[in-house]
Amino acid sequence: MILQNKSAIVYGASSSLGGTVAQSLATAGANFFVTNKNLLVAQQLADKIIAAGGKAYAGMVDAMQEDSIRTHIEFVHNMAGSVDISFNLIGIKNVQNIPLIEMSLKDFISPVHDAMHTQFLTMTAAGRIMKNQKSGVILSLTATPGGIGYAMVGGFGPVCCAIESLSRDLAAELGPYGVRVVNIRSAGSPDSRPFKEFIATGSDEAESFLQKIVDDTMLNQLPLMEDIANTAVFLGSDMAGKITGVTIDVTAGTTAALNYKNAKPAFLRGN
Repeated sequence: MILQNKSAIVYGASSSLGGTVAQSLATAGANFFVTNKNLLVAQQLADKIIAAGGKAYAGMVDAMQEDSIRTHIEFVHNMAGSVDISFNLIGIKNVQNIPLIEMSLKDFISPVHDAMHTQFLTMTAAGRIMKNQKSGVILSLTATPGGIGYAMVGGFGPVCCAIESLSRDLAAELGPYGVRVVNIRSAGSPDSRPFKEFIATGSDEAESFLQKIVDDTMLNQLPLMEDIANTAVFLGSDMAGKITGVTIDVTAGTTAALNYKNAKPAFLRGN
């Protein structure tokens, strides 16, 4: 129960990654505030957490609207006495599999705008409360393109880089007040809803895509949603009390060595 007596908010909690993170934080003892733009989705997850013995409260929050975020976080602060963990996991639509030189400005810039819009609003809302209470952890999530060049990802690559930069800069500003800001970088979880839906198409493209990103890792496997959730639990706990201003890499080695192979590199063959 390493998060006992801590209050946690997850924006975009659902039946996929957001839900897995929420349940893990609650299992670790956090008083959990489940939010979603759809109250029914949030309530179903809260009920599941409560049935498992945890504490959860459902709230309808539009994480793209400043007033909605502020009203809810003030409610949490007044009810729980503190806001200890904030994690924005709402989904952002983005167009991929089109070369940048063929992509429209609208398709490129839309995910950048939407992601930074919601991350700025939720991070700074939490930051203002945490600064005054002189404690708290603000988490965010990016993917492999935040650390390396990756083709055919459209605006998603710049989105990852921008979130990681925002996380570092906010950590520098809030650090003197005892607030930590940390980003988690994932390689993508094959058990998450987007991956499952893509794989369920049964197309050769889906199979080859999944195999490619698995091959791009050092461990020849991708992180599951549970791996991301466990990382969030650790980072939200006092055990990670001196970790801030960085991105924690949970890409199974993808960022460090794209297309890493045990075989002799091509430039050494024949020597």
